[in-house]
Amino acid sequence: MSAIAPRLELRQGQSLQMTQQLQQSIKLLQMSAMEINEFVEQELEKNPLLEMAEEEGEKSGEAEVNEPVEEQISHESEEVTPVTEPDVSEPEPFEFESTELRTKTVNTDGDFDDFESYTPNDISLREFLLEQLQLEVQDPVKRMIGQHLIDRVDEAGYIREETESIEKLLDCTPELIEETFAILHNFEPVGVCARNLQECLSIQLREKNCLDPAMEVVLEHLALVAGHDLKQLAKLCALSLEDVKQMCEEVKALNPRPASEFQHEKVQEVTPDVFLRRANGIWNVELNSANLPRVLVNRRYYTQVYNKAQKQEEKKYLSEQMLQANWLVKALDSRAQTILKVATELLKKQENFFLFGIKELRPLTLKETAEAVGLHESTVSRVTTNKFIQTPRGTYEFKYFFSSTISNNFGGDNYSSKTVQFMIKELIENEKHDNVLSDDMIAEKLKDNGIDVARRTVAKYRELLKIPTSSLRKRQKKRS
Repeated sequence: MSAIAPRLELRQGQSLQMTQQLQQSIKLLQMSAMEINEFVEQELEKNPLLEMAEEEGEKSGEAEVNEPVEEQISHESEEVTPVTEPDVSEPEPFEFESTELRTKTVNTDGDFDDFESYTPNDISLREFLLEQLQLEVQDPVKRMIGQHLIDRVDEAGYIREETESIEKLLDCTPELIEETFAILHNFEPVGVCARNLQECLSIQLREKNCLDPAMEVVLEHLALVAGHDLKQLAKLCALSLEDVKQMCEEVKALNPRPASEFQHEKVQEVTPDVFLRRANGIWNVELNSANLPRVLVNRRYYTQVYNKAQKQEEKKYLSEQMLQANWLVKALDSRAQTILKVATELLKKQENFFLFGIKELRPLTLKETAEAVGLHESTVSRVTTNKFIQTPRGTYEFKYFFSSTISNNFGGDNYSSKTVQFMIKELIENEKHDNVLSDDMIAEKLKDNGIDVARRTVAKYRELLKIPTSSLRKRQKKRS
């Protein structure tokens, strides 16, 4: 038997190690616009070789700077209506005794807690409303409209944008917008997302079960309430002066600014990371330069200080700072280029949606996008987190455009599951009272259009849309 003895042996192998800079690069991809600016500010404070370029003329041969980038894509298609700015005027003047905010928030278990355990500083109004939207709304179309409306809530909690402009922007019916408004009017804080003072107060009174016909008359004549013209109100309501006085006191106890308890700086529209514009048949995909800090590396200062340094520790420190500065400039540029690539791919896949509305939303997966832009799927996932694109149809988070797919038997493009849900909803809305469609019948109609879905899939989507079964719909139609 051979003896066992120690010996030296060389072996070659490969392993992937996550360096600190690689970890930081990954974090940069996932950061929002606000977070990236905060990170850069911290780096500027720590690194004496970094500078922020305020003017275009500051760029010189002795410094590197990350520049905003853009891409143009030419398509011959119809012109898109531009985004309209919402009205930001204040609610009509009116005296109220109380501005109490009655609200709830979601805890980690998904339940609602009392307002006493919640402080508005912990979350922005937009985030608070979007949480409720995700919990309450499964219909992708209404969720999209709801997000559009929530992004337009002002500091007081009102939505000033005209319904007609929303219809034109999203290419949807006024009925669908009203249905979405009705959902938002059930959100906390009570009275939020109203379009005017009268509607805001109506929502709060309805929640108190105090909105009777007489109270509706009072709300229609708020000027009389403000002018203390109780006699005229009593005549309009056909009630006694004492009853009208009590009703006016109830109105004055309501909150005319339901969002007042939230910090004003947090109640704001989403800042887009990318602008998608179209002019003369050419799409322009441009990064928002306001979200991209232009960082300079001061090489002249580095050379001067390095040559004067006497100690090795000082030279080592300067070299490390130069490496970190160079890394930051390249990392910011790489992040910008990656966001632009993904945004451009979104345009290629979803152009018809931007042109023609929700019916034309196409299926798109992270994997498909990653393959198209030559990146890893996890990288695309990080890039689409907390990133927003401003389009002719509004501002949306990148992640909205990713969904599952359903094949097209006629050989064309696949369908988004969200689009199929929309088609199911349309079929049911257009069904005749004497020919209510069963799930099997809906599946057959979809197959006739090349969409192969099983009956149980139709049932699943119908339940997500909160649409009753065919038998219940038939009974409802008979009663009506």
